[in-house]
Amino acid sequence: MDYPPPAPLRPTYREPHPVRASWFMAGLGGGVFWMVLLPLLGTSFAGYVWWTLIAGGVAWLAAAVLSRAGDRGAAAGISISVGVAWAIAAYAVATRWAQTMDWPLW
Repeated sequence: MDYPPPAPLRPTYREPHPVRASWFMAGLGGGVFWMVLLPLLGTSFAGYVWWTLIAGGVAWLAAAVLSRAGDRGAAAGISISVGVAWAIAAYAVATRWAQTMDWPLW
């Protein structure tokens, strides 16, 4: 009896560095700690906003390095915490600007 040749195996595509929930939470916690700690160095409203922007830039550089090295879960957690911190700072700047009609960062 002549059997047909076996069908070729379908390729399996897998993420080489899958995101794990534990590393995501560690990145989120570290990012929140960083984004709360560094802006506290500002002694005024403008200082708080500038420190938030600087801390977020440094954190995103760290997240870029982590995502390139393969720890994408931690990088995603850091990026989310930076995005939330920057959104809070932007809201604070917009509110202060609307109340005083003077740009608060200079």
